[in-house]
Amino acid sequence: MSISIDDIADALSEKGYIVIPRALDANVLNGLQHRVTDLSPEQWLSAGIGRNTDFQQNKKIRSDNIFWISKNDPQESAFLQNMELLRQGLNQRLYMGLFDFEGHFATYPKGAFYQRHVDALHGRSNRVLSVILYLNDGWSADDGGELLMYPEHQECQEKEPIQRVVPELGTMVVFLSEQFPHEVLESHRQRYSLTGWFRVNSSLSGRVDPAS
Repeated sequence: MSISIDDIADALSEKGYIVIPRALDANVLNGLQHRVTDLSPEQWLSAGIGRNTDFQQNKKIRSDNIFWISKNDPQESAFLQNMELLRQGLNQRLYMGLFDFEGHFATYPKGAFYQRHVDALHGRSNRVLSVILYLNDGWSADDGGELLMYPEHQECQEKEPIQRVVPELGTMVVFLSEQFPHEVLESHRQRYSLTGWFRVNSSLSGRVDPAS
């Protein structure tokens, strides 16, 4: 990581989120960038909203495509190793009880977007901390696709964003999943990111509840 876990923990404690430029080692970023751009069209899945029986695809809400990552690929594994170090460090400093991490690549074709949403509904999800890593070179204002974050617990559509993030290679956003509504503006060129969530174990059976 380009900054210390202490700095990340302090930011999460003080305001609930942090934006980190060039967050990871260049070799890890370049490996992830090559990996995501090498995926074939057949490997991408249409993204949806909700989980299990509540899952649905609605192109009026989100129109990106996703590919779930795993330890089986060396580039993806290198990223997951960084997330494991972050998980351990935040648990030591903030006692968050983070249990594991799940994530996927996301691609936004030209014209794609994701309307305002929260990553976890209060009391109904085990997603606690969201991470977004951007994998795009030379992104300009004309390319669109910015991430807009809104005030904590604020669903009012008239409110101004508290943070605008350009999806430039290496920029990472870490934020409390339940607290910040956010959206992705329409992208004017192909846009790549890696999005994931640290989860807590909310199951009574001793394992992560897959329905959360």
